[in-house]
Amino acid sequence: MPTNTLAAPVDLSTGFTDFFKTIGLTGGGLVTKGIAAVIAVIAVRMLLQLSNDPKGALRKGSMAVGTLFVAVILALYGDTLFSTVTNPSTPPKG
Repeated sequence: MPTNTLAAPVDLSTGFTDFFKTIGLTGGGLVTKGIAAVIAVIAVRMLLQLSNDPKGALRKGSMAVGTLFVAVILALYGDTLFSTVTNPSTPPKG
């Protein structure tokens, strides 16, 4: 009787290193996503603490939305942004 396999077996015997390779994250990428998650939580908390004063609420709300935007950009493109910092550049030949 044939068996239906949904996914090929993956050897995760070396622990977290293999696991992060299967989901496509490196250590630096995981740290970047973690930092973005913390910033997003701070932005949501800022949104929940808006005051009743319309002028102050508009100011604080726009700051919270800007912070949330930074968190989203960091989550999406953080590994690309910080890859120039973590990867040493080679000197030009010439």
